[in-house]
Amino acid sequence: MKAALIRLGRPLGLAALAGLLLGGGALAWAQGAPVPPAAAPPGSFPILIGQGAGGTSFSVPIQTLLFFTALSFLPAVLLMMTAFTRIIIVLSLLRMALGTQAAPPNQVLVGLALFLTLFVMAPTLDRVHAEAYQPFTRGEISFEQAVQRAEAPMREFMTKQTRQADFLMFANLAGLDESVTVQTAPFRVLVPAFVISELKTAFMIGFLIFIPFLVIDLIVASVLMSLGMMMLSPVLVALPFKLMLFVLADGWNLLIGSLAASFVV
Repeated sequence: MKAALIRLGRPLGLAALAGLLLGGGALAWAQGAPVPPAAAPPGSFPILIGQGAGGTSFSVPIQTLLFFTALSFLPAVLLMMTAFTRIIIVLSLLRMALGTQAAPPNQVLVGLALFLTLFVMAPTLDRVHAEAYQPFTRGEISFEQAVQRAEAPMREFMTKQTRQADFLMFANLAGLDESVTVQTAPFRVLVPAFVISELKTAFMIGFLIFIPFLVIDLIVASVLMSLGMMMLSPVLVALPFKLMLFVLADGWNLLIGSLAASFVV
């Protein structure tokens, strides 16, 4: 029972730390700009509770508000900084190639993509949990140190998937110095370069998925035309053959295994 609770608490803790990562910039900026505390009138809502050498301290309600505001950006983190983008696009292209329209439904594709993302990102998230989240919860490091430690594994993962040409394009657009590399570039340059690289890779995988199903479509269309069956939909006739080919080739294992192995972790 205790082990199950620990396993359940780990993803929740990682999600919370991801929210802290997003809110870290705002909190660090606020703490780095000290403002003389003003005396609050009686009955007013407290915003600042003190000011020291390290910066301004916010009251617990304000900290809670900032924390939940940061958590609202978690979907963007999931989409832009993990393996989710490549996986969901490949699965969507597979459904288009099969021609099944709404099968599997969107909920199934998104759920499968989420769990496959957690599987691919497990080594990176384990490092974030061990190096940043656990020391922070034990009070061994400060919030800023936890953010810096959590940033390193995520940066390493995105760096390994990012193409040099995509990084150079965004680096030139941002006006960065030529000495800045993908390892030292700011997140505002690394993240879009990583996303563009993921889109390119997903489309390349989708092209390979479409080829065998396109051959089936061409064969079925040619046979129907030679038989004079113009009114019969080639898509409807080709669907059973596509499904049979996909099942006989053990398509799910082949696709998911190849997709997971395509990431450099």
